[in-house]
Amino acid sequence: MPSDNNTFDYIIVGAGSAGCVLANRLTESGAYKVLLLEAGGEDSNPWIHIPIGYAKHFINPKINWLYETTPGEEWVKRAVMQPRGKVVGGSSSINGMIYIRGQHEDYDHWRQLGNVGWSYEDILPYFRKAENRETGSDEFHGGGGPLHVSDPKQSYPLCDAFLQAAANAGYKKNDDFNGAEQEGFGRYQWTIRNGRRHSAAVGYLRPARKRPNLAVATNAHTTRLLFEGRRAVGVEYRQGNEIKTARANIEVLVSGGAYNSPQLLQLSGLGPADLLKSFGIQPIADLKGVGADLKDHFNAPIMYRVANAFSGNLIANHYHRRLTAGMSYVLQRRGMLGMAVSICGGFIRTDPSTHASPDIQVLLMLFSTDKAGPSAHPFPGITVTATLLRPESKGYVRIVSPDPFKAPEIQPNYLAAERDRQSLTDGIRQMREVMKDPVIAKYIVSEYAPGPERTSDADLVEFLKQKGRTSFHPVSTCRMGTDPNAVVDERLRVKGFTGLRVIDASIMPDIVSGNTNAPTIMVAEKGADMVLADAKAGAAAKAKAA
Repeated sequence: MPSDNNTFDYIIVGAGSAGCVLANRLTESGAYKVLLLEAGGEDSNPWIHIPIGYAKHFINPKINWLYETTPGEEWVKRAVMQPRGKVVGGSSSINGMIYIRGQHEDYDHWRQLGNVGWSYEDILPYFRKAENRETGSDEFHGGGGPLHVSDPKQSYPLCDAFLQAAANAGYKKNDDFNGAEQEGFGRYQWTIRNGRRHSAAVGYLRPARKRPNLAVATNAHTTRLLFEGRRAVGVEYRQGNEIKTARANIEVLVSGGAYNSPQLLQLSGLGPADLLKSFGIQPIADLKGVGADLKDHFNAPIMYRVANAFSGNLIANHYHRRLTAGMSYVLQRRGMLGMAVSICGGFIRTDPSTHASPDIQVLLMLFSTDKAGPSAHPFPGITVTATLLRPESKGYVRIVSPDPFKAPEIQPNYLAAERDRQSLTDGIRQMREVMKDPVIAKYIVSEYAPGPERTSDADLVEFLKQKGRTSFHPVSTCRMGTDPNAVVDERLRVKGFTGLRVIDASIMPDIVSGNTNAPTIMVAEKGADMVLADAKAGAAAKAKAA
């Protein structure tokens, strides 16, 4: 067994959004010794902290796992990029910085599935606890939490025109997507502070690292969990060329995200027994739900050539404009370099007669590109993204080898459900109508994609098959629930085991209606409370027995 120097009360696997929250909350009292393991390195790359830097992170193997999906057999027959943060802060260090919680109905649905304590009323206090909203607190928002949430500091005529066009089309105005309701059009809130990204690493981990009871190991890839019977007692990890072990006196908390958490459980003997045996891994438990039920937000990028309007393409493709934008950012923290992926957008119901709440999220992005990353079209362009909020299609994550350094197979089965295809094609049509309004049409030269010639359902589905994208929101691969295939219970404990929890986006019983970073931080805030409450109860029980 490890020496006392490698013995901790809690071991957290993964310093992403959830892991940073846990490291902070579990060390606050000073009562517990915590080890945080991160497979990637420190968030020292300056482009992590400059908001526009997210475009560079798509192709940087030093901070990105660079995963891809397996091509589908029927619909999306191509690999789709799946960037995930391999760095302190995880995907909160490389994402588009949009702060969206989802709909009240999402969490009430979680509770209806049997997950006690996860209704909207139950989880709202954790959103408020996490948040430091720049404009102050109210019944929906927090004002003193670790995560800074701000509003855009400047607007652009295209954004103003887009919001007016949506209003002219009959869509309501919404000044706060994270308030009383989500439906309508307005400006997004961002996890940006003073022109710099405010990741979970900055908001949660940076202050926690000053505490002597927190140890952080970077470039430390966890290779398997260690068990004594059905109790998790530690981890094995590789750091450099060394294989190391660490022991957890109380619990191991797995926070690797929707891809790496099920991969680690499977490598450790928890997963579908037939899959594990096929790679020579002796199953500890036949947990068929580990890696199952993968959901993600697929989207339709509707792109336009524009004139007489701002487009980030003009900056990306011209040296002198890049220099000017850089100076504006350095001197004022303004302009393109200080922006999140989208300033404004909305949430719509494609069929109000059948949808009680929005099924499509819309983002106006002031740039256009054929492939996510630092490249941009040579012409001035913008993108209106229609994102499927509640997909019925679901897939899986599976190991392909007993080698922990081999990427898992990721198969989301995008567009497999007919309703998904219909919602997205309806979303494209409705956004096309908005873009025809004279208030914004005056800036439009032509529709670049899908292209005006694509009008039928078959045409638009073919476009989605060839050009549809992910919004990078994978969840549910270690799903919480009461049914036999659920992996964790309502306290995020892996079923059938002690000393082991999964706390990250993989536990979501179903995907939320919007960006997933804020909900992941909420899950970790609530998870930390449960971990500490259970430790307190356990200590009290021991004292009573003594």
